[in-house]
Order: sequence, then C-alpha cells, then structure tokens
Amino acid sequence: MNSGLRDISSLIKNEVLGFIASPEASEVGRVMQVGDGIIHAIGLDNVMSGELVRFDDDVMGIAMNLELNGVSIVLLGGMKGIREGALVRRTGKIAEVPAGDALLGRVVNAIGEPLDRKGPIRTGKYRPIERVAPGVLARRTVNVPLLTGIKAIDSMIPIGRGQRQLIIGDRQTGKTAIAVDTIINQRDKNVKCVYVAIGQKMSTVADITKTLADRGALDYTVIVAAGAAEPVTMQYLSPYSGVAMGEEWMQNGDDVLIVYDDLSKHAAAYRTMSLLLRRPPGREAYPGDVFYLHSRLLERAGRLNTENGGGSITALPIIETQAGDMSAYIPTNVISITDGQIYLETVAFNSGIRPAINPGLSVSRVGSSAQVKAMKKIAAPIRMELAQYRELASFAQFSSDLDDETRARLRHGERIVETLKQEQFSPFRLEDEILVLYATVKKYLNDVNIEKILPFENGLVEYFRSNYGGLMEEVAEKGLEPDLEGKIIRGIEQYRQFVHEEHIF
Repeated sequence: MNSGLRDISSLIKNEVLGFIASPEASEVGRVMQVGDGIIHAIGLDNVMSGELVRFDDDVMGIAMNLELNGVSIVLLGGMKGIREGALVRRTGKIAEVPAGDALLGRVVNAIGEPLDRKGPIRTGKYRPIERVAPGVLARRTVNVPLLTGIKAIDSMIPIGRGQRQLIIGDRQTGKTAIAVDTIINQRDKNVKCVYVAIGQKMSTVADITKTLADRGALDYTVIVAAGAAEPVTMQYLSPYSGVAMGEEWMQNGDDVLIVYDDLSKHAAAYRTMSLLLRRPPGREAYPGDVFYLHSRLLERAGRLNTENGGGSITALPIIETQAGDMSAYIPTNVISITDGQIYLETVAFNSGIRPAINPGLSVSRVGSSAQVKAMKKIAAPIRMELAQYRELASFAQFSSDLDDETRARLRHGERIVETLKQEQFSPFRLEDEILVLYATVKKYLNDVNIEKILPFENGLVEYFRSNYGGLMEEVAEKGLEPDLEGKIIRGIEQYRQFVHEEHIF
C-alpha cells in the first residue's frame, strides 16, 4: 500500500473512531456501506430492532440487525442518492401504517402510501406493522361461517370467521380466482377485506382492482401492493402492513377477510433480504427463522371475545407449489400453521373442472362447526360419494361390462362433479347452494344429461325464487325441518315436471 492510500485509510479510521466515541452516536449514525437496498451504519447505539430511521431527503429505513460494531438497515424504497458517510438518525418510532375506513377503496404500498392517484389518505389512526398476536384467553370459538359463494368450498371445506385456510396449488390453477371470488361474495355481509399482492406484476394488480371495482367489491376492500419491481423490503413488509390495517377493524368489532397472494414470494423476498443482511442460510438458503416469518403473521388472525372487541380476521394465505409437491419446505411450514388447506390440482384444472379442488387432499380443521345446520346435513355425504366415484372411475375405464349398481354410482358421481363446477366471478348465495346441493345429493339430477346439469340447476334456482320466495332463506335459518324439506321436494318435482312438459332440456 503506498503512502497516499495509507494516509487516507488512517484518516478514515480516526474519523470513525472519533464518531463512535462522540455522545451523539447513540442517536445518529453514519453510513459505512451501501448496496442492494441494505445499509450498514455505525453509531445508533440506542436504536431498537424494527425502528424507523431517517436519512437525508426524508429517505426512510428500518433497523434490522443490531450488531456489536453497528447496525444493518433495510431501505423503504430506492437508494435515492445515499452515499457512504451520509448521516442516519433515529426516529424513536416502530414502523407503522395508516388504519381506518379511509383506506377502503384504496390501493396502497407496503407503508400505506397511496398508489391509485386518488389523493392522500386522510386518517389520524396508525398501527404498528409488527405486533404480538392475541393470546388464547382473548379469543373465542370459530363457529360463524365465512361464505365464499363457491359450492365446493362451502359444502366440503367450510371456512369460519377467524380461521386460517390455506389455498395451495401449482401456478395457473385458479388460486387467486378463489380468493377474489370470496372477496366479491362478502358484499352486504359486513366483512371488510384486505388483498395483499406480494411480488405480483402491477398489471395483474390493476386487473384485480378493476374486477373488484366493477362488481362493487372495492368499496369494502383495501389493496396492499408490493409489486415484483419493488424492493424486497417492501415485499417483506406488505403482509404485516395488511394485517395491521385489518386489526384496527377487528378490535372495533368488525369481521375482516385478508388474502396473502402469495406467501411463497414472501418467503423468497425474506430469503433475499436475509442473505443481503449476512444472516446465515439454512435449508434451501432460507434463514433459520423462516417458520417464524409466517407463524407470527398468521397467528394474528383469529376471532376475539367481546371483552377484546369481538371482531375477527380470517386469513386466506396462498402458496404456489412446484409440480404439485406439497411436501416442499415452505408449503409444509404453512400447512402446519394453518387450520386446513384447499388443494388445487393441475390435472383437474386442465380437464375443465373449475374450481380444480381435490377433495381428498383438501380439509378444513374447523369443519362443520362453521356451517349452518341445513348445509351441514346436505354436505355430509358429498365427500364420501366423490371419493367412491373417483375410485370406481379409475377401475371402470378398464372394464366394458359394469353392473347396474356401479353404473348408477358412476352416473351419480359424474353429476356431483358437474354440480360443483362454477364459473369465475359468479358466487352463489347460501340459499341457492343448499337448494342445488340438495337436488344433487337426493339424485334428482341423475336422469339429466351431463351437459345440461348447469343450465338445469340455474333454472331450478330461478324457479324457486319466482315460486317459493323466502323458502330457502327459511331453510338456511332453521335447518331442514320436515315441513320445509317437504316443500323443497314438492318444488323440485314441480320444476322437473315443468321442464319435461316444456321440453326445455
């Protein structure tokens, strides 16, 4: 090393030692290294983990690693001209986001700044991004249904308010479609919704925003977007910001639905950030606390007792699998945290079964506790009959000589599969689901041609609305009481007679 470089090195070393020894080092630091959205600074002796720090030009960051010889900071946004030697100051605040009804109908980033050009968000309420989840004594039983409007889910895999239900499957199998349909179905049900887009293309976020707006769902929804082009810090923060916004409503007694789309990209963003922070990698290069990453997020969902506000947060996390591998690292982590999963399979999706739910691998650990009595009674045999149908169908393809009983079971199973198909953005009311599933389970559709099943059930719903107004609402409220069931049977038979006489199908 020549004398010039030696002099410069000594000068920098003396400056650093002098700064560290100065009294202001506990509140002010100096940037020593910059790269990939990560800042290494000295000083800031009193800084807290997760505390907001401020650079020049109002650039913000969050202190993540508290080390003996300094602190590592992740930036909220771009580098914006931060250079070595720049000052960084404590704010004394933990990262927080705006909260309250002013967020409804808005699209914001991971720190609550508007992205929709509708002006500033005017609210005086703020909540910390990180918060300890409510304890067991602050919660109550999950037994109130959160209806998706999707027949296959509401019947076989019911979701309760306060539940954490995983949506899992390969790419392009309809995971987001289920989440969006569930949000649309909350209209007029007093449920506020939060959709968190993690690592999605902003064009995709724009399409979802338009879809929700066109169907009147954006009025009770806030969209938190951390796009694929955003720094990994924003992708990491976005789900915590979303649930913080939801907690404001939950503690005020409201019910909230939050969708995390998706946590696979969230884990990848955290891995990138952790490696840049020089945290030791573990399995598949994920840091050792990647399980805690999602457990502390999903534990914040639940249903509070009346002493603690009485509201609820229902979480629908989404995980993307590779070639259907549910046993991979991140999928198994999230499966073990959640209260059940809706598994979507590529083969069913490509064969035209939409939603492409695999009833064998899908489960709700809350189960029938989150179903009304009528749905509980009707839906009980569906899963078993579907399993029998799939088993019979796999053997029947190798045999041309089938007995009458086997043919009847196959015919019934085909009609159950067809009934559970559903177009996107067309959620069913609970009363209509009960009617259609009752007609299917009781084999009133077994003599209807398979290609006419969906038109038949739509016509049945319209017939009951016109001629039996209020009957199915009463069934949904009271259950399948004998006199009500008798009216349903009479109505179905009258509709079948009408169809036969008019030669509709």
